[in-house]
Amino acid sequence: MHYSAEVMVSRNVVLADLGRAVRAARAGRELTLAQLSDRAGVSLRFLAQLEAGQGNISVVRLCDVAAALGTTASLLLSSAEAGPARSLRVALLGLRGAGKSTVGPELARRLGASFVELDQLVEQSAGMSLAEVFELKGTTHYRRLERDALQQILSDDSPAVIATGGSIVSDPRTFALLRKGATTVWLKARPEDHMDRVRAQGDERPMRDRQNAMAELRALLRSRAPLYTSADHVVDTSNRTVRATVDDLCRLLT
Repeated sequence: MHYSAEVMVSRNVVLADLGRAVRAARAGRELTLAQLSDRAGVSLRFLAQLEAGQGNISVVRLCDVAAALGTTASLLLSSAEAGPARSLRVALLGLRGAGKSTVGPELARRLGASFVELDQLVEQSAGMSLAEVFELKGTTHYRRLERDALQQILSDDSPAVIATGGSIVSDPRTFALLRKGATTVWLKARPEDHMDRVRAQGDERPMRDRQNAMAELRALLRSRAPLYTSADHVVDTSNRTVRATVDDLCRLLT
């Protein structure tokens, strides 16, 4: 079967993006190529080719690799099919305490972009705090406001660094919109770091009247990690200063 030049280019782009998605997911899981090769049951050479965007892969083998990464083939492919993200916009992902509100403004300054907190736009649109939105209107209403706010940001071609809500990855429609319109970065951190940073900001809610708060945080992070690892880049912020983290991001993004 012969393919046109346009189709071949499209196939190569998808393979390159799939390789990037696999590489980001492996980094998020802190696995070496050898470890992933062993877990997935594929050769080290083939896996290296896959991450380089040079290896074609069957559906069955892709499922094996995805399972070894704690994600699914559909999520890896959806990241590839989303196409190249727009370089003028960077979206920071992660749970509360990941560093989005501290890293974001400095990154925006370095990139000459504006800094936007998505949840602040939601609050402005709703005319009430997030807590009130959830209590009075519910999660479905919040999701609609969040998607509307994101579309508002993406409709503007101005450079922007976007701090997203920690649960944005749980809404497939909104997350797909985000991945299509921005370069996504998971600011990864240990559960202890998330908790310590939130408490350092004077917010005691994670611990107040909740004896199992840390266990709940660990479980939440585990459940969302496969979604976070589908980001374009993963940057570990544990034991890193804001400046060092921004330096890492600038090297990845420029």
